[in-house]
Amino acid sequence: MSFRFTARLPLSRHAVDRDNDARARTDLFETLWADAGTRLLPLWHGKALLAEPLTEPRLLLLAPAELADGPGASGLQVYLGRSLDPDATEPVGTPIIAVPLDDEQAEALEPDETLWVGLRDYATLLSDRDTGIFTESLGILHWHESHPHCPRCGAATDVTTGGWVRHCPVDGSQVFPRTDAAVIVLITDDQDRVLLGSNAMWEANRYSLLAGFVEPGESFESAVVREVFEESGLRVADPVYHGSQPWPFPASIMVGFTARLADGQHSSGLVPDGTEILDLRWFSRAELSDSENGIMLPGASSIARALIDDWLARPATVSPGV
Repeated sequence: MSFRFTARLPLSRHAVDRDNDARARTDLFETLWADAGTRLLPLWHGKALLAEPLTEPRLLLLAPAELADGPGASGLQVYLGRSLDPDATEPVGTPIIAVPLDDEQAEALEPDETLWVGLRDYATLLSDRDTGIFTESLGILHWHESHPHCPRCGAATDVTTGGWVRHCPVDGSQVFPRTDAAVIVLITDDQDRVLLGSNAMWEANRYSLLAGFVEPGESFESAVVREVFEESGLRVADPVYHGSQPWPFPASIMVGFTARLADGQHSSGLVPDGTEILDLRWFSRAELSDSENGIMLPGASSIARALIDDWLARPATVSPGV
């Protein structure tokens, strides 16, 4: 069940062979740029460029000759792998390189900034292949931006292995991309209501599931119990893994769980932490299904929304005697 759930999450979709073996080739980029069949995914400030027609959104991929200046000022590029999408414009097996552009290159390529779009807004509209390479690119490029130096000695590192490793020329160490694990949990009570919280950084009527980062030496399940208690004052039991989704904003993997209130806990005992969570509410299915309720739920690209929608689609369950 978990894999079926994960497979339909917008940012978990993919249709690319990451082609790990090719990354070790020292002439990888030289060979790929010389191949007219290679395609480049241009990115600018975390946005990708849409190709026409806009009625069927797809990402614009360039032939090497269409980006005559090569990579931007940073020289950074990342080999994403080979396309597996038989329905894409490019044939199966097409190698794809992510190339972040500087402002001058981006304007020369496409001055209309409305055609440069963010992943959050287009994740549900793009194909599996395009959503997958967009997600992959954001995650790895964010890592490069935040990890340009060796964590041991502070020296500037060199990009190697197709863009997937940074090598320190001073101490010889290798630095690999990191992803920060975070748990997100749909909690229900004995009245079959779901607990949602309003974050301090959101509008007052926006609510979502409780979530938090996994700490060192902590299992996912233990993180669920701890985070829920810290943010709500409630103890939960039986955390059950439901699925996961990358969230490259900037570098997370969201690990989704369901859980129930622990025995002896009362739904009324809500204590928002007052720092991150300002308000907590239990919502019934009818309340969340009411389009007139004024409540803003998570966006369609998030695992939070998928967990809520999955709960709404299941038959209601209420404990005996309630």
